[in-house]
Amino acid sequence: MAAVLEKQGRRWTYEEYCRLDDDQRHEIIYGHLLMAPSPDMWHQDWIGEFYMILRNHVQRHKLGKVFVAPFDVILDSANVVQPDLIFVSAANLGILERRGIFGVPNLLIELISPSSVRRDRYEKRELYARFGVKEYWIGDPANRSLEVLTLKEGRYELHGAAEEKGRLTSPVLTGLEFDLAEVV
Repeated sequence: MAAVLEKQGRRWTYEEYCRLDDDQRHEIIYGHLLMAPSPDMWHQDWIGEFYMILRNHVQRHKLGKVFVAPFDVILDSANVVQPDLIFVSAANLGILERRGIFGVPNLLIELISPSSVRRDRYEKRELYARFGVKEYWIGDPANRSLEVLTLKEGRYELHGAAEEKGRLTSPVLTGLEFDLAEVV
């Protein structure tokens, strides 16, 4: 379960986040510092499969870079997230720095767990839309499902969905097509 770490009513900033001296996985959403437990085996397996699918496609077509968590995405000083997978297009590589991504990636992927359903399905969905992330995938290893959402006029619309099997495409990753059965 994710824990919210309060600072006597004050909001956390990226600068304070950088001074944390523990090895926990943290994020800042709207100034609230959140800590999450490490992912389970199914989560990690799915991440590995998606990483390989995306990385192979992105490298083959020289589309940009793919990163796996933990890697900070600093949307602004009050919103620092660590999505499970991140794609930054070749045209957008200027947002990459050694310590993280300082700006808006083109595609973010979150795999939900029992403790992150609300955060990933609602809070992060709204946050990513607000900052202009063009595509957001929400995967659910427990239910073997994946939703591909695309940003239209500031809101996400369902581009495609599958449970256990089904072909999916990505508008952001031109030419990418895969069957969810390759992952589950």
